[in-house]
Amino acid sequence: MPNSNYNRGRAREYQVMHGLRSEGWVCSRSAMSHGPVDIFAAKRGRVLLIQVKSGSSRVNRQELEMLRSFAVAFNADAQVWFFPKKGKVKKVTVSKKATNKFNPPNTHTVSQPFEKMSFTVVE
Repeated sequence: MPNSNYNRGRAREYQVMHGLRSEGWVCSRSAMSHGPVDIFAAKRGRVLLIQVKSGSSRVNRQELEMLRSFAVAFNADAQVWFFPKKGKVKKVTVSKKATNKFNPPNTHTVSQPFEKMSFTVVE
């Protein structure tokens, strides 16, 4: 039986999908995968892979590396969407398709290599 952290995370994933669908994206959730991609989304030839984190949850180094490798394999953009306990969602682009000129509003593109990013590593 899923715990309350799982339920909160799932609720955030559904919130993300609802928002994306309202903007014309086709998306799917990777339920209970414990993998690097929570949401797969596509729109007009663009593919977006999203890892959703809520509360104090953070991306560990292995998840980040796998998310970037998925982005390369799918020729996609990859983002981590952080939902703090209070405040607005923070969208961090961790891998961007070289030919893609589109940068969604309220998105921060990380320019430094992921090895030097200041994410909290969870062991």
